[in-house]
Amino acid sequence: MVQEEINVQSLTENKDIQVGYSDSDIVIIDSIQKFAEINTAHVSMHAIVICVKGKVQGLMNGLPMELHENQVAIVPPNVMITSIMVSPDFNLKAMFFTNSILQSFLREKMNIWNEVMYVHRLHILTIEKREDMLFFTNFYEMLSLFIERGGDNPYSTDIIQSLLRAAVLALCAKLKEKLPAKEISYDSHTGNNHFQRFLDLLSNSSTKHRTVASYADELCISPKYLSAICKKNSDKTATEWIREHVLEDIRYYLRQTDLSIKQVSDELQFPNPSFFGKYVKEHFGMTPSQLRNSAAPLPSQ
Repeated sequence: MVQEEINVQSLTENKDIQVGYSDSDIVIIDSIQKFAEINTAHVSMHAIVICVKGKVQGLMNGLPMELHENQVAIVPPNVMITSIMVSPDFNLKAMFFTNSILQSFLREKMNIWNEVMYVHRLHILTIEKREDMLFFTNFYEMLSLFIERGGDNPYSTDIIQSLLRAAVLALCAKLKEKLPAKEISYDSHTGNNHFQRFLDLLSNSSTKHRTVASYADELCISPKYLSAICKKNSDKTATEWIREHVLEDIRYYLRQTDLSIKQVSDELQFPNPSFFGKYVKEHFGMTPSQLRNSAAPLPSQ
């Protein structure tokens, strides 16, 4: 099964993608001329996609997603975009960031980003006010102008990153407006920081551990404390968070790769295929083979 790998290297080397700027942590895309030919993509970076015209629809980790004009999609890393369909007039602007550069842009405000992405799963933002859309449009034009003419500037990378940080912060502020006010508690106390680090570990590891203890060890806290702070900050236990991400990995490997069921079991570090089969049956109500051959999108577990 052929899929498009979305990372710094693949984006910059693809002749069908018009790259406005790239470095080791950032890629800015002005347009994708043959986006309609991509049916399956594994996005390994944070992505901010602005629909300039038309619309695109597909599945993100098996769940429906649709993007229209004047909407922004915020895509977390390590997700699968499948069943992609675009309108004939579809066009986009997109920015891709590694986790390290996004962390440096947002700093303590990364809490808000993680809350939006993983707790509330808000991935589509509609820019309702004309002046807000004008701000982002003018900003993008200013950034493009500097990229085009500022190549000889000795501080060009710093300037570009500063401009991008400003844009990401502005977007983060718009995202914060969408969150329920009563649930926003972004102080810097230790428990909140541990919860954010736990989300980062989950979202940025290609293979997820299945025990709370393994993540607690990495965070240098007890499993009981990790579960308590997860429940306090998200109303879900650490076990529920881990299971949710493991099931997303299972969906991906069974439905979007040609690996055998044994290879998937090994890749996801299950002790043996029999245990893996029982785990899949328990959570999806079907065997790994049935899950692989099932055409219907699966609901979030």
